[in-house]
This record gives sequence, structure tokens and C-alpha cells, in this order.
Amino acid sequence: MNLDKLYSKALSKEFLTVDEGLFLYENAPIAKLMLVADELRKEIRPDNKVTWLIDRNVNITNVCISACKFCNFYRNKNDKEAYITSLPEYKKKIEELKKLGGEQLLLQGGLHPELGLEFYSNLFRELKKISPNLKLHALGPAEIVHISKLDKKSYREILEALLDAGLDSLPGAGAEILSDRVRKIVSPVKCNTQQWLDVMREAHKLNMLTSATMMFGHIETKRERIQHLAYVRQVQSEKPENAPGFIAFIPWPFQDKGTVLNEKYGVVNNVKAEEYIKTIAISRIMLPNVKNIQASWLTVGKDVGELCLHAGANDFGSIMIEENVVSAAGASYNFDAKGIQKAITEAGFIPQMRNQKYEYLKYS
Repeated sequence: MNLDKLYSKALSKEFLTVDEGLFLYENAPIAKLMLVADELRKEIRPDNKVTWLIDRNVNITNVCISACKFCNFYRNKNDKEAYITSLPEYKKKIEELKKLGGEQLLLQGGLHPELGLEFYSNLFRELKKISPNLKLHALGPAEIVHISKLDKKSYREILEALLDAGLDSLPGAGAEILSDRVRKIVSPVKCNTQQWLDVMREAHKLNMLTSATMMFGHIETKRERIQHLAYVRQVQSEKPENAPGFIAFIPWPFQDKGTVLNEKYGVVNNVKAEEYIKTIAISRIMLPNVKNIQASWLTVGKDVGELCLHAGANDFGSIMIEENVVSAAGASYNFDAKGIQKAITEAGFIPQMRNQKYEYLKYS
């Protein structure tokens, strides 16, 4: 393959094949890959703004039957540390969020063996009673598949009921690597590739706002990473014309500290700074139909995150109030609102607060 032809194809926003994407990923000099991705970013954000937001992570429960080999956070139902967050706790967390200028909860559910559609519908309604303007960015395809099994309803029926109860958008959680070879090893109880993609297809038909993610740097191959991007791109290309679909793509490296993958199988986070930056760049190149690419400063730190803004990323994500899952596996970086804006400015961009729809907000 010819690198110059592939650069030209990428700059024309043509869909690169998996083979072409892999060839670029493995053979293109990082500087050139960054340059191509940065040109694509400029077309989307000619105002030189990098967006960020304030939201709060809340774990609905830490009980999960998935037992993913990369997760230290989950507990079994009868464990002493098992919990389900109570409404008074939610109320306190929402009040704290609003004081910091945020309006969104990112609710991560886990695959609780007994919590079905009725529980989540009631929860969302109660949260909207506490704060009618609160935005709920909640659950994910793995939870939707799990709830559909518990309640014996279709994905569409589950999503429609949750929308009616107050769900605002669906995170791309639980994607890990969209390869059944990988998933059978690292998360065998969780939904398979087809199920994850099909939930998102149904969400898009319902005009839902969604995102997509990729956790990489463990047992997957580079080809499987590129195939993951191609799957996301394909689902995005199928969405109804006026549906927002995948509003953003967020890749982050596996955090290995204390995980089963690390302690039992010896798998370590093998993603160094250069490879993460290349992954951001190839994500921008492979996903011309996904507008926003987010750099995961939480897992790679400020300096690498800033470089990613010159490699195709146009979003710095959230200040991440109360993030638990990846932090439990070793992610230790943090920002407040002042810090995240300073980092964006240091990188040569204009910080712009946003909401989940990527609408610009004024920060005060």
C-alpha cells in the first residue's frame, strides 16, 4: 500500500478499510499521522475550541455478575461491601454537582442479578423529581442486554421505557474491544459484539444520543482495534439521517493495577504515550462520520492528553467527579474546572464548556 494515497483518502473523509487503517497504524510516522488527524479536526472545529464538561459519576450499584477480568470495582450480591445507592445519597450528590456548575449524572449500573426495568424506570423518575433539569447519561449496551434478559423484552422496548422514565443519553460503556475472541476471555458474561452494536442501532432509531468507547492495550491485536473502529463507523453510517447517533468516541488504555488480567494472567497495560496518541489519530481518521474524539486524560495524564489535542482530539471530557471504576485499577489523575481549562489553554486551544449534546455553555 502507498502511504501518500492513504493520507489523501483520509483527508477526503473516505472510509478506509480495516487493512488500510491497520497499514497506517503500523507504518505511518506518528508526526504525519498526527498532521492528517489534526487537519480533519480543524474542519470540525475551525474555531480552535476544545470542549469539556462538568458531570458526576455515580455507581448505581457495585454488584455485578459479569466478573470482568479487568475490573476491581464489582462485588458479589452477598459481599459485605455490596451496595445500591439510596435516594438520599443521590440527592446529596446532585446538590454537590449543581454547586460545581454541573447538570449531568453519568450512571453506571453493573449487571445486578435482580435489578430489572422496573427498578431503573422508578429510579430515573425519582431522580427527575429531585431535579427536573438533571440530565441522565446512564447505563450502556451491556446493561440494556442484561435487563432485556431479566424482563424478557426487546432492546427497543427496554430503551423506550427508559426514555419515558427520563433517560437522556446512552453511554458507550461495555464496548471494551468489539471482538468476540477478546470478550470471551476478558468479559465472558457480558454482551457479545453483535448485541452491543444492535443495542446502539436501536438507540439510534429512537433518536437517542449515544457515545462509543474502546478499552485497549490488554490481549487484543492491533487489527482487532481497527476492526472495532470499523464496527462503530458502520453503525454510525446506518443511523437515521437526523438522529445524532454516536456523538463522540472515547478510547482509553487498560488500567492493570490489581486486576485479574494482571495478577492471574500477567497482562499489563502496554500502551505507552506514543501509541495512545497514534490511537487518537487513527480514530479520527477511521471515524470521519463521528464528530467528536475525546482524549482520556484520566488514564493517560495531562501532558499526553494535551498532545492528543494536536492529533485529532477536540474534546477533553469531564472533570470526572467521583469516578470509581478505572481509578480502582490505577488511574490517578484528576482535574477541577480551573485545571482542565488551564491544560487546554496550555496546549494552545480555547477551552469551551459544553453539555452532553456538545452545545456550548457559559462557565461561571
